[in-house]
Amino acid sequence: MINSQWERIAGRLRDEVGDAAWRSWLRPVVVHSLKDGAVRLALPTRFMRDWVATHYGERLRVLWGAEDPSIRAVDIVVDAAATSAGKTALAKPTLVASSAPAAIAASPAAPEVEELGAQLDPRLTFKNFVVGKPNEFAYAAARRVAEAAQVSFNPLFLYGGVGLGKTHLMHAIAWHIREHDPSRRVLYLSAEKFMYRFIRALRSQDTMSFKEQFRSVDVLMVDDVQFIAGKDATQEEFFHTFNALVDQGRQIVISADKSPSDLEGMEERLKSRLNSGLVADLHATTYELRLGILESKAEQMGVPVPPKVMEFLAHKIASNVRELEGALNRVVAHSQLVGRAITLETTQEVLHDLLRASDRRITIEEIQKRVAEHFNIKLAEMGSARRSRQVARPRQVAMYLAKQLTSRSLPEIGRKFGGRDHTTVMHAVKKVEELKASDQNFSEDVDLLRRMLQG
Repeated sequence: MINSQWERIAGRLRDEVGDAAWRSWLRPVVVHSLKDGAVRLALPTRFMRDWVATHYGERLRVLWGAEDPSIRAVDIVVDAAATSAGKTALAKPTLVASSAPAAIAASPAAPEVEELGAQLDPRLTFKNFVVGKPNEFAYAAARRVAEAAQVSFNPLFLYGGVGLGKTHLMHAIAWHIREHDPSRRVLYLSAEKFMYRFIRALRSQDTMSFKEQFRSVDVLMVDDVQFIAGKDATQEEFFHTFNALVDQGRQIVISADKSPSDLEGMEERLKSRLNSGLVADLHATTYELRLGILESKAEQMGVPVPPKVMEFLAHKIASNVRELEGALNRVVAHSQLVGRAITLETTQEVLHDLLRASDRRITIEEIQKRVAEHFNIKLAEMGSARRSRQVARPRQVAMYLAKQLTSRSLPEIGRKFGGRDHTTVMHAVKKVEELKASDQNFSEDVDLLRRMLQG
C-alpha cells in the first residue's frame, strides 16, 4: 500500500516541479520504511538528502497527509544500498532529515565526502607525507588550510611534476577536515570529472542542480586543473563556480602540473583568479628526501630493508615518488614470494627494466643545468643568441649530450636551445666529436659530464 501511495504522490510532485527538477532530485527517491506514523524515504547521498529535505520536505508531508491522514511525518534518510536496489529497504539509515519540520537534522556521525566526488585514499594522510626542502612550503600551506576554518589565502594552488605529492596533500587535507571538523562539507574531484558532470548537466538541461551541487560546499578541491585548458565552456562554468565560492568565504584548493601563469589554453581571467591566492610548488625530490620516503615506506610495511638497498634506490630512481615507492614494493614482494633475502644484487635483478628506463630518462633541462654549472655560465645562456666561444662551446656540449643521452629528435633539441634549427644541433654534435678526437682534456671533460648525468 505504501508504495502505491508514493507512486501517486510522486506523480503529483512531477507535475508540480517539472521534468528537470524531478530527474535531478526526486526520481532517485525510494520508500525506505513506515513506522509509527512516519514514512522514511531514502536517497543515495547526503547532499541530495539535504536538498530534498530543504526544498520539498514540507510539500511531501502535506501530500502524504492528504493521501493518508495517519501519516504525521516524512523523514528523508541516506541509504545508498536501498536506492541502488530501487525498492523498499529495511537497512538502518546513516543520516536522517525530517519534514516535521522540514529542516535538516543530521546525526553527528562523520559525513562522507560526497559520491559526487572521488574516493579518498586512506594511505594519503599528513602522517604518511614525508617532508623535505622540496615540499615543505606546500606541506605547511596544506596543513594551514586543513586546520583553520578561515585562511588569508584563497585559493591554495599546488603545482609540480608527476608523482611529487600534489594529490597526496589534497587527500590529506580532505581526511584531516573530515576527522577534525566533520561539519565542513568537502568535495574532492578531478578537473576531468568536473567537466564530464558539467557536460552531462548541459545535455540533460539541468545546469541549475549542477551549480547548486558545486556551490554549496565549504571546501572545493579540484585536481589536475590543466585538464580543462582549451575547453572554453567548462572554464566559464569553473570560473563562475570559483567566484561564487570565494564570495561566500568558502575555501578552494587546486592542483596542476604547472603554475597558473604557465597553463597554456587557460583564459587570462581564470589564470588571474588562480594566481590570486597562494601558489606553492613542489620541487623535484632530493636524494635525502627520497631516502626518507623509502625509510618511512619500509617502516609502514614492517619489512627490514638493508640501508645499502635504500641508498641505491634513492640514487637511481629520481623521477618521482610513485615510481620510487613502486620499486620498493616490487623488491619486498619478490623477497616474500620467492623467499630470498633483500640484497643489492636481488634488487638490481628484480628492477632491471625500471633501472634501464631510469638511466635513459635524462632530460635536456638537466643536461643544460649540469653543463652550465660545469662551465660556470648562466643557465639562460643555453638559449641566448650570444655566440662568443665562452658561451657557444658549452652550448654545443649540451646539444651533443642531449643527442647522446635522450631520445629527443634534432628539431626538439633545437627548440630547447632558444628555438634553434636542427642543422645547428647537427653542427654542434659534429664539432664536439671533432674536438674530442683532437683535445684529450676536452674529451675528458665531456666524458665526466656524461658519467655525472648517467648517475
